[in-house]
Amino acid sequence: MTPGRTRFAPSITGEAHPGTLLAALLCWLDARSFGREFVLRLEDLDHTRLRPGQREAMLEALAWLGLDWDVLVLQSELGHQHEAALDALQAQGLLYPCFCSRKDRKASGRRTPDGGFAYGNHCRDRPMPSADWRNCEQPLRARLPDGRVALVDGSGTDLSQTPAVEMGDPIVRRNDGVIAYHLVVVVDDAASEIGHVVRGRDLANSTATQIHLQTLLGYAHPQYRHHFLLLETREQKLAKLHGSLPFGELKTRYTGPEFCGVLAKLAGIRETDAPCVPAELVSSFDWRRVRADDLLFE
Repeated sequence: MTPGRTRFAPSITGEAHPGTLLAALLCWLDARSFGREFVLRLEDLDHTRLRPGQREAMLEALAWLGLDWDVLVLQSELGHQHEAALDALQAQGLLYPCFCSRKDRKASGRRTPDGGFAYGNHCRDRPMPSADWRNCEQPLRARLPDGRVALVDGSGTDLSQTPAVEMGDPIVRRNDGVIAYHLVVVVDDAASEIGHVVRGRDLANSTATQIHLQTLLGYAHPQYRHHFLLLETREQKLAKLHGSLPFGELKTRYTGPEFCGVLAKLAGIRETDAPCVPAELVSSFDWRRVRADDLLFE
C-alpha cells in the first residue's frame, strides 16, 4: 500500500458544520505536513438521504476554509468494487441474513465500547436463502474471526478489541440495498491506496472491525489516528456537534480565514484566533500540540 496518501471522507447527507471542517483541517494538515497526497472522498452512497446540490455544497465549504485536494473520489462510482467485496465474502461462506431488530439488540442489554448495544451474532447459523446475495431481502452480516485485534493508534489510544464479541458481526448490506459503512470504507480505502486514516474519535471503536474485514478481503491495513471532537449540549447531555451551525449559516458569520483561525485556536495549533489560511499552519503543525480532550463548542 502506498504510504503517501491520506483521505478525508465526509458524508454528504447534510451540510458541513464546524465538526466537519475541524476534521477536514486536521486531516489536511497531517497530509501536507508529511508531504502526502490528500484524497477527498465524498460519501454519497446512501441514496435515501441525498439531496440535490449536497456534493457541490461540501466542495464549496472545504474550499471556503482554504483546503485543496489532489484526488477527488465519489463513493457512488465505486459500486462495482463494493459488490465484488460482497462476492468475495460470500465465496468464503461469511455472509448471512439477519432478522434481528434494533429493539432486539437493546433488549440484550449488552453495551459496546462506544455506548451502543452489541449484536449477539444470533443469526450466524442462518443459511443464505440464495446462491447470490443480491437476491436476499434481509440485511446481511459478515461473520468475523473470533480473534482479538491488538492495536494502538497514532495518538497512543489503545483500540485493542475482539470485535466479534464486543461489537458483534457488522451489517455489510442493509435491507434497502445500500452497502453499509463498515464494508465500503475498507473497500474505498484499498481502492485509493490509503496508507493513513485521520478521523474523529467517535469512529475509533469501529477500527478493529474494519481491520478484520481488511484481512478477510486481503487488503493491507492503513495507519490510524483519531482526534478530539467538538461537542454540543443536547437534551442536557453532551453529544457530537452536528448540524447546529450549518455551513450556510456559518459563512454569514465568518470569512474562511476567520473561521480557520478559530479552529486553529480551538485545536491548540495556534495561541491566537487571528485569521489565517491552512497553508500558513503547515510548517509548524505538530500533533503533540493538538488538544487531546473533546471540547464543548458554543
